[in-house]
Amino acid sequence: MIIFVRRFAKMVKKSKNIVYRRLVRSYITSVISISLVLVLVAAVAVFAANASNIARYFKENMAVSVLLKQSTSEKEGRALADDLAQRSYVKDSRFVSKEEGAKEMEALLGEDFLSVFESSPIPISIDLHLDGDFITADSLEMVKKDLLANRFVDEVVYQESLVDALNANLGRISLFLGVVILLLLIISFALINNTVRLNIYARRFTIHTMSLVGAKRSFIARPFLWQAVVQGAVAGLIAAAVLYGLIRWLGGTSELLQTIVDMRIVWAVLAGTVVLGILICVISTLLVVNRVAYISRDDLYY
Repeated sequence: MIIFVRRFAKMVKKSKNIVYRRLVRSYITSVISISLVLVLVAAVAVFAANASNIARYFKENMAVSVLLKQSTSEKEGRALADDLAQRSYVKDSRFVSKEEGAKEMEALLGEDFLSVFESSPIPISIDLHLDGDFITADSLEMVKKDLLANRFVDEVVYQESLVDALNANLGRISLFLGVVILLLLIISFALINNTVRLNIYARRFTIHTMSLVGAKRSFIARPFLWQAVVQGAVAGLIAAAVLYGLIRWLGGTSELLQTIVDMRIVWAVLAGTVVLGILICVISTLLVVNRVAYISRDDLYY
């Protein structure tokens, strides 16, 4: 009899260990699945939140060439470049001498292009990078008029088609990113909801038994909600850590990324990722627990 009791106790203990291990594996799998979904959503959110910085970067790297009159001396050209650098619409200016201009043209057209001219036709010029707020058709026209009012300026050149294409595409990109984020939120909610539903459905008999003995819905849901909060927070923190690590790693290899990514926005998105993980897990848990708590006994087996 004693041997039988010992064997039975061992069987019960072994069964409990198996159930515990299964629950732990299920919990870890759920957290990893939720984290991967949140990483994808957060990555797109970081890109979308920094879209204005990306647009500004490309705008401010578009050069406006100010060609000076042939009679302008190099001293006068340098003085004008310094003066233009102080204008509110100019981010920076670069003085280009005739020799530098000739070298740039040689690189584009070949070394023999000047041989047909008796004297160099390349004028002194100033390359301007404007503030991003001024890279619109109306603002550029205003800037052009202001520059042409100077007695040394002969011509102002910039790519109007590029400006129009840039501004038009920025609106389309913003709309596209908004749609992508909305779709990802729907998909992430569906995936996380299924993950949470499977975990809770595995304990449907316990939930049903609690409802049969008169437990209130809030009492039944409370432990599952706490678990959902912890699960969502852990998954969100993992996702935030992974994304932050990726951004720091990519930032170390790309100067462009360091320029266009605002870390204040990144921190806000990372915090939102944790909150989003908690919210989705809590909402999914409430929906599933309310459904499982009041299903019939026969439906428990399907």
